[in-house]
Amino acid sequence: MDNNLPELRDIHLPDGVSVWPPAYGWYVILLSVIGIFLLYELYRLWRRKSKKLYALRLLAQANNFEVVAAARQMSEILRRICIFKYPEAAALFGKPWIDFLNSHTKMPVTGQAALLLSDAPYVSVKSTRFNAEDLEELRRFCQNWIGENL
Repeated sequence: MDNNLPELRDIHLPDGVSVWPPAYGWYVILLSVIGIFLLYELYRLWRRKSKKLYALRLLAQANNFEVVAAARQMSEILRRICIFKYPEAAALFGKPWIDFLNSHTKMPVTGQAALLLSDAPYVSVKSTRFNAEDLEELRRFCQNWIGENL
């Protein structure tokens, strides 16, 4: 037995398991999380753009033949956007309504176009108080406002 003692050696433990580099499964999980985040951002962008495109399409379809009727449709489009984005402003009318719209754009509406927008729901469709130039100015304002707020 004495002969075996010199041949005995100490027990060596293996090295610990390294944390880096991670296994392939962790890369798959990381790429999945990044992919889901990117898809969510694309979905949000698509939803935001589709609302804007829908509102601009409604604005383009506004009746051009009768100035007051077209202004009513434009006012309705702006109010629908406000119900969605600014619920506190949906009940405004008259001067406060125009002031609210002007406070949320860089190009405010003034003059006859502002009067047309505020008075359109209350004026007869056959009224000759407003003309086509007022309607076009109001249309440009609406396009600009929709572009900045949706």
